[in-house]
Amino acid sequence: MDALRGYGELGLGSRLKRVSEYMMRETQLVYDHFGIDFDPYLFPIFKIIAHKNGITNSEIRNSLQYTQPAITQSLNKLSAKGLIIFSPDELDKRKKIITLSDKGNTTLKKLKPVWKSIDKVIKEYTLESSTSLIEHLNILENKLNMKSFSRTIINSIAAKAPQNIDIISFENKYAKDFYNLNIEWLQTFFYVEPYDEEVLGNPYKHIIGKGGHIFFAKLKDEIVGTVALMPIGEEGLFELTKMAVSPKHRGFKVGQQLMQYCIDFAKNMGLPKLILYSNTTLENAIYIYRKYGFIEKPLEANTPYKRSDIKMELVF
Repeated sequence: MDALRGYGELGLGSRLKRVSEYMMRETQLVYDHFGIDFDPYLFPIFKIIAHKNGITNSEIRNSLQYTQPAITQSLNKLSAKGLIIFSPDELDKRKKIITLSDKGNTTLKKLKPVWKSIDKVIKEYTLESSTSLIEHLNILENKLNMKSFSRTIINSIAAKAPQNIDIISFENKYAKDFYNLNIEWLQTFFYVEPYDEEVLGNPYKHIIGKGGHIFFAKLKDEIVGTVALMPIGEEGLFELTKMAVSPKHRGFKVGQQLMQYCIDFAKNMGLPKLILYSNTTLENAIYIYRKYGFIEKPLEANTPYKRSDIKMELVF
């Protein structure tokens, strides 16, 4: 029995708080699924900053009717994530003009299609007619209990997923795509290490020229993902590495298609196994690696990547 429902109108505030907390949790799952480093609680202030070509603290307060401490806390979090910048007002140096940073604008591009799907799903969940707010709340919670909000949004986005991805081999004209896709991914989730810069900047020297392979996921005329099989150490040992998918195509299983292609290619080459290095904070990625049969192995002390805290192996 749901005690809050039994309280009727008296429990309205608590019911709304429960729904709000549920939807925030579910929205965070959606952001995590698509690899977007964003906090749903920051949405109102981030969106109003994005909508304006420069806005002050006071203007945010007047627009959103938030308390000043709440605004300050959100601005501090957005600043800590590198999503906004503060600039002095040209007419009044005491004022600070708030705008999105380059990273903020990049994040905004990733968020827009997700927001569009969230808006669509919420409209579908709330279209029912009712005679009171409590009755409407009952209908909404019933739908939320029957069907995961996050899964519905993810499926809605996946339904628009690009089809007919072609996987092609390395050509010099795609070297820039290999570099740009991986740099964007590293800067989004970690940082670019010197070893990354060296390999990405010289793919022929470190991969192709040593008998390795680089593959690309191509959608029409656009390169949307990449991955490499890089020979390392002992004879016949290859690392599955440098996998990256463009932000707007994440969540559509492009990476999984690239991985399956690499596995099939490695088998046809007669390779005994593949290894990879990753980081356990990438929970979705680790889950997918395990799904494809990779198992954890002891991590050597002199790993090529400082960010790596897990090594995995797939034996054929």
